[in-house]
Amino acid sequence: MGDPKYPRKVWRKPKRPLNYELKMDELQTLGTFGLRTKRELWKAHTELSRVRQQARSLLALTQKVRAEKEPILLKSLSRIGLIANDATLDDVLNLKPTDLLARRLQTIVSNKLGFKTPYQARQAVIHGHIMVGDRKVDIPSYTVTVEEEDSVHFSPESKIPEMLEKTKAEAPKAEAAPAEDAPKAEAAPAEDAPKAEAAPAEDAPKAD
Repeated sequence: MGDPKYPRKVWRKPKRPLNYELKMDELQTLGTFGLRTKRELWKAHTELSRVRQQARSLLALTQKVRAEKEPILLKSLSRIGLIANDATLDDVLNLKPTDLLARRLQTIVSNKLGFKTPYQARQAVIHGHIMVGDRKVDIPSYTVTVEEEDSVHFSPESKIPEMLEKTKAEAPKAEAAPAEDAPKAEAAPAEDAPKAEAAPAEDAPKAD
């Protein structure tokens, strides 16, 4: 069981942390899902490894025992949206860490509520602007179940929806401004061209 003062680690570092391809892949995943540190990614890897180990252990059981325990694992994974209701253990073994990261509250909020980046969604969650059903959840790594996914929304006192609507309204104006300034920028060199050509003609007699 271990000493309660020293809780068991819920993540493990990769065996080759200095591998270049691994580092680039980790950085890309961190940016895609708005993770703060690599530790959050390692937690997903460790949790997925635990799930795969359970699936492999079920495959080694007898048919009778497997028929009793397999539905329990499949039901728990389908409840959080990792697999379909008619999935098999092969589907469990094919899961990727990104599948688990996609079920985080931060990712659900980023995709559903109109944030530009997952980092903006993370700040909204941390500062208590997001509710799941009737309760506020300020944990970005909270795993959203399939039943809870439709009940993710802004808290009533949050002003973020107004800010997002204002940003969307100002976006077309910002795009139109450069288009209006473009002809002026192109016309300037055309006016200066005759002056540049005339200058050498005036200076030629002086050279003689």
